[in-house]
Amino acid sequence: MEAAIKRVMSAYGLLKRLTVAEEREAREDLRDFLAKLKITDEHQLAVEGVKYLRGDRPSRRRAR
Repeated sequence: MEAAIKRVMSAYGLLKRLTVAEEREAREDLRDFLAKLKITDEHQLAVEGVKYLRGDRPSRRRAR
């Protein structure tokens, strides 16, 4: 799970600039969230983790 947390925080750091305190809090919240999931695949954990930290915002999609 630690590898997934590192991947999520790295990706999320590209989306949003966090202070040290905000990053620590986000990491703790993320760890608690991922621990509740019944997922063992690191990639899927990372995907769910990014979705969790982003919140309800829809992802931006390119116009076709």
